[in-house]
Amino acid sequence: MCRCSVKCIKCVLSVLLISHVCFSLFQHYCYSRGGMRHTSYTCICGSGNNSSILHYGHAGAPNDKTIQDGDMCLFDMGGEYYCYSSDITCSFPANGKFTADQRAVYEAVLKSSRAVMAAIKPGVKWTDMHRLADRVHLEELLKIGILHGDVEEMLKVHLGSVFMPHGLGHLLGIDVHDVGGYPEGVERVDEPGLKSLRMGRVVQERMVLTVEPGIYFINHLLDKALASPAQCGFINTAVLTRFRGFGGVRIEDDIAVTADGVELLTCVPRTVEEIEAFMAEETSKPFSPISSQKL
Repeated sequence: MCRCSVKCIKCVLSVLLISHVCFSLFQHYCYSRGGMRHTSYTCICGSGNNSSILHYGHAGAPNDKTIQDGDMCLFDMGGEYYCYSSDITCSFPANGKFTADQRAVYEAVLKSSRAVMAAIKPGVKWTDMHRLADRVHLEELLKIGILHGDVEEMLKVHLGSVFMPHGLGHLLGIDVHDVGGYPEGVERVDEPGLKSLRMGRVVQERMVLTVEPGIYFINHLLDKALASPAQCGFINTAVLTRFRGFGGVRIEDDIAVTADGVELLTCVPRTVEEIEAFMAEETSKPFSPISSQKL
């Protein structure tokens, strides 16, 4: 299921048109090549500023934008097989080449993703993994110049939630947002960002989870932070202006928790170099959604 979804995503990366066309190609590949009649959810095919809309693609914000040269794309897609779901997000430049700003934001999220996956093992708190992602994001945004000041003080005023307003990830199974995240006795943490977590439990062996950190430039959240006496002092408005309209980056992997760490269930190009090499190779080939190549 995850393996076929990965191949479907790679197929879509080789041709970029209107967002809903990319969605339809993913659906076609899932069914024709993987026998998956359904996707796990309405796929998100955001580009440009739309990549900052967390659930872009629904009826109120349909996948209807024409992808432009230079857009940062965020494709959140997953096939469903025998009722079991996959959930994978890839972020990449439409033209196959990262700008300096795109690379900086992308590598900040990738660093966060890898830090979290290195820390996950049975016994850790999922809320602590979310806090770790926030910390890495703030440290990297500091290096980019969007923020200035002390990261510990930023964490106290929940500045991380301005750039990642959703939770780090969720249980994955028969439902894409699988049940069991808050069993009796597990309370939701009422803090920005953390209150959006779909799971608050201690991580256990054999859990299947998504790890999906992201950095987004969402105008109404940025404006709210700039109007906040507690948060505005950390934001370099001159640099932030350059990122207005950037959209967002999310990197989402599916993992199974093992006795001493995780098993990565997704295998897609992840580093900047891997993505650029893959897109350079794929876009040089004639595209056909129907192929005799074996899975």
